[in-house]
Amino acid sequence: MSSRLFEQISQLRTEQLNPDSEAMDTLATDDFLRLMNDEDCRVALAVRQEIPFIAHAVEAIANAFRRGGRLIYVGAGTSGRLGILDAAECPPTFGVPPIMVRGIIAGGPQAVFAAQEGAEDDPHAGARAIVSENVTNIDAVCGLSASGRTPFVLGALEEAKRRGAFTVLITTNDRAQVESFGIAADCIIAPDVGPEILAGSTRLKSGTAQKLVLNMLSTAVMVRIGKTFGNIMVDVQPLSAKLRERAKGIVMRLTGCDYDTATAYLERAGGQVKIALIMAMAACDADRAQVLLEKAGGSVRRAVQLHNPQ
Repeated sequence: MSSRLFEQISQLRTEQLNPDSEAMDTLATDDFLRLMNDEDCRVALAVRQEIPFIAHAVEAIANAFRRGGRLIYVGAGTSGRLGILDAAECPPTFGVPPIMVRGIIAGGPQAVFAAQEGAEDDPHAGARAIVSENVTNIDAVCGLSASGRTPFVLGALEEAKRRGAFTVLITTNDRAQVESFGIAADCIIAPDVGPEILAGSTRLKSGTAQKLVLNMLSTAVMVRIGKTFGNIMVDVQPLSAKLRERAKGIVMRLTGCDYDTATAYLERAGGQVKIALIMAMAACDADRAQVLLEKAGGSVRRAVQLHNPQ
């Protein structure tokens, strides 16, 4: 068993030696940093090649949200921490409830701050995590594994697939090789970032690639379900003085009204920015704005178009 695992790991793209960094310990600091930066420049281009697969995942996750489902990230080590980070940033950025985007990391919450290396080797623990989250067929589960073979992640994806959830894997290993592992994923996103400058250290380019993909997934999905108007976040939850002032600024910017008028709209809208915007743009009351927003699936732009069809 150990020799087979060694052979499998030895063949992974993420474990290969980078010929450009073989003598990096002899380089002057600025030359080493240029080398590192040159390697990092490959990452965005590698992610770009995966856009068709990322788009597939975005549409499926958006559909899950429209059905009342959730997005659950699952990973170990760096990959798991990146999933936790993206999940944690969705509520303050897009005004969604914390339950809507969740992060699971092998080893539990303590693994966010201190490495729990052996935790990634247990596929049954991954499956149990999915059971604990009560994943159903309206959810989407996104596994994060640079190698594409992390047992905890594969176990989680297999259980999620068994329950009918849409499944995604983000890896920086070769797609064909990952598929040969028999992974249960409806969509594999596999940017080819090349070997790390520090052999096997997937917190580097692989981690950067995963972060870029996560940025694209969560941002594009939130745009698809109406959390923005143009490039402005319009689902701000005015839970503090700063956010209440930001909400007024959003209404002023998008409608051209003055401060006092924006304040009045928000008061009549119960502090809901989207409702205030529709009231101002469609010249209607809060009740009508709420009906339009629901008919438009949460999109302010579509709600206004429904009221004022061209």
